[in-house]
Amino acid sequence: MRLSGWRTRAPSQDAVAPKVLAVVEGALSALGAEPDPDCWIAWGDDPAARYLVLAPTPAGLIQVNVRVNAPGEGPRAGGKVIRWSRVQLGELAVEIVGGHRLVTFQIDANVLNGSDEVADDISAFAQVLMAAVDGRPLPSGPQKAGSARSSAPKPRSPAKG
Repeated sequence: MRLSGWRTRAPSQDAVAPKVLAVVEGALSALGAEPDPDCWIAWGDDPAARYLVLAPTPAGLIQVNVRVNAPGEGPRAGGKVIRWSRVQLGELAVEIVGGHRLVTFQIDANVLNGSDEVADDISAFAQVLMAAVDGRPLPSGPQKAGSARSSAPKPRSPAKG
């Protein structure tokens, strides 16, 4: 899902206020992300105060920690690029009960879990990260609009010569 798509999912609208997103976008851009990148937001325990943004890039996984309203400073974002060889991914697990899906996936120390539609989004994001870590082309195929794979670049065809 694109960064702009997370606005409707935010548990607190203050967390995605224009002033906050400006510092998030600045940090992502400085670390090599494209404008409005595919990403995952881990809201955590108090999303009105802080959250984590994960965005895959060719160089590695961008991790941006966001403080919505740092005392005396306003919004604050700090991040880093973790090279793909250093990114730790867990297994992608699914449990299906009564027509509902529950998916769990771990990225470094961050556990993503969700059900049904969120489970589909986690699964799509996990597939992108696994392909990037393995050095494979990003997954393609049937996708939902707004999923982590929806705007993944298609593998380039061999150069003609």
